[in-house]
Amino acid sequence: MNSLECKTILGFGELIIALGLFLFAPAWTFDYWQAWVYIGVFAISAALITAYLWKKDPKLLERRVNAGPTAEKEKYQKVIQIFASIAFIGMMILPSIDHRFSRSSVPVPVVILGDVIVALGFFIVFIVFKVNTFTSATIELASEQKVISTGPYAIVRHPMYSGALVMLLSTPIALGSWWGLIMFVPMTFVIVFRLLDEEKFLKRGLSGYQEYCEKVKYRLLPLIW
Repeated sequence: MNSLECKTILGFGELIIALGLFLFAPAWTFDYWQAWVYIGVFAISAALITAYLWKKDPKLLERRVNAGPTAEKEKYQKVIQIFASIAFIGMMILPSIDHRFSRSSVPVPVVILGDVIVALGFFIVFIVFKVNTFTSATIELASEQKVISTGPYAIVRHPMYSGALVMLLSTPIALGSWWGLIMFVPMTFVIVFRLLDEEKFLKRGLSGYQEYCEKVKYRLLPLIW
């Protein structure tokens, strides 16, 4: 087993353990079936994407495992990633606290629908990975990188972030919490700040990106923004 494979397995395991900690510790119980189902959907979806990259695109897998504030090269992006991490943790903890004190009453069919939409968000990200091998977890340019304008990139400039927003919006619902939706607001702002700074970076360094932006008008939501 090479270093990339070890790092991938270790990182995946740490992520799932962290999810469990953030979801069950504040709830102070393991009797939280919505969290168990969510972790299952999250783990299976992430594992399937990872397995695909492992087999079909190991270079992209390497770009994806080097993530987080410490991996970013741009100072502004380091700050954004710190806030993103805090907001994501908050998106887990708030529904957990909500469950502990029974502040929300989300019907079971709605919870299940939330899980389905979480999986849909992962699927959108998967489609992006299939189309664009340069979707690094950090803001950087590969020497051979080129502008991708096919598939979901023909609709919006940042389809991976669109998929992430779909997943994040449905996460509190899948966890049985209306109050958890509050954390979607700061998470959205973090993603918007990140992509705007990313666009500036790409316009400076990636040939043809300015022309691509003029052709594809919408960043995240077709016909809206």
